[in-house]
Amino acid sequence: VVPGETALAFYRARNPTDKPVTGISTNNVVPFEAGQYFNKTQCFCFEEQRLNPHEEVDMPVFFYIDPEFDDDPRMARVDTITLSYTFFEAKEGQRLPIPGYS
Repeated sequence: VVPGETALAFYRARNPTDKPVTGISTNNVVPFEAGQYFNKTQCFCFEEQRLNPHEEVDMPVFFYIDPEFDDDPRMARVDTITLSYTFFEAKEGQRLPIPGYS
């Protein structure tokens, strides 16, 4: 992916169980310092996802790397940025605390 150009990637998820699963995804960008330049414009991770029993789906993420990435001397040796996701089962009625807010 060239900084400033948009790209589309797909992540495959599979529900190996005999029951439907609804979950949310959190992402991680490596190296950490490159995360400030990674921008998702559309992502399956913005909403809960439901997978039926034994269903396998490809979930899209539309993104770009900020062009300022090329101007940051700390990124001079970075030639690979890895985006990964962790899928967590959502619990009905459970609300996660937002840091810094009551």
